[in-house]
Amino acid sequence: MGNSVNKLYLGCHLSIAKGFTAAVRDAVSIDANSFQFFTRNPRGGAAKDYSMQDLTESANLLRENSFGPLLAHAPYTMNLCSAKEEVRKFALDTLKDDYDRVRSLPYEARYLFHPGSHIGLGTEQGITHIIAALNQVVKEEDGPWVLLEGMTGKGSEIGSTFEELKQIIEGVTHTKKLGICIDTCHLHAAGYDIVHQPKEVLRELDRVIGLHKVMGVHVNDNMNQFNSHKDRHAPIGEGSIGTEAIVTFINQPELAGLPFNLETPNELEGYAAEIALLRRLSSTRS
Repeated sequence: MGNSVNKLYLGCHLSIAKGFTAAVRDAVSIDANSFQFFTRNPRGGAAKDYSMQDLTESANLLRENSFGPLLAHAPYTMNLCSAKEEVRKFALDTLKDDYDRVRSLPYEARYLFHPGSHIGLGTEQGITHIIAALNQVVKEEDGPWVLLEGMTGKGSEIGSTFEELKQIIEGVTHTKKLGICIDTCHLHAAGYDIVHQPKEVLRELDRVIGLHKVMGVHVNDNMNQFNSHKDRHAPIGEGSIGTEAIVTFINQPELAGLPFNLETPNELEGYAAEIALLRRLSSTRS
């Protein structure tokens, strides 16, 4: 697959219920050259076995259409820092299984997960649990990228500040393939002003974590207001960020070459329209 910084790798979240090949065909049909998928049912449960024929066919389609890296999203129920030990155990088992499954894919998929909610344990203890889990799974410098998703900070959610994400990364032994996925809605709702100060936000991110650790971007408008700490995605142009600010942000040269994926409340037709809009307005990259 391609990895050119001059190319805009743009896609959306797609279902792999009918297999990877069907998902790639859906992506191609809407002019996407990346996409995101859930590793298993987003509410948890066992993952389906992969079909080798499907993997081979989908790998060929990805190469033929010059796709960039894919994003593999963990289930929402995976909470590595829960106050309940049984929930943490389920999360660790899921993390181990997902990591091995993503590693086995014949193309690059970057695995991302929500750091979790400490549910009363406190941020420091929650971060300690997340670090301990990652150290049990990421045991060498190779393997797929594992990305912490930046969050909005609702409730007891961990990972809404660059400092918290940095603390997790620095606590893990093998960090070469440990990075972050940023989300335009989450950044804005967490109090990072990407509308008026996109360059300053990225400069701060670089200072705290390092831009080399940003390996994926979710592209969403914000249904709520700036610094609301609420997580509701809006279609592009229908939220408090707006189309112009989103286009400006995804065209920042520091983010060039990354996979950008929409998680807006849409079906395939809506995603096609948003991808066409963003491609048309993103004049700096093809």
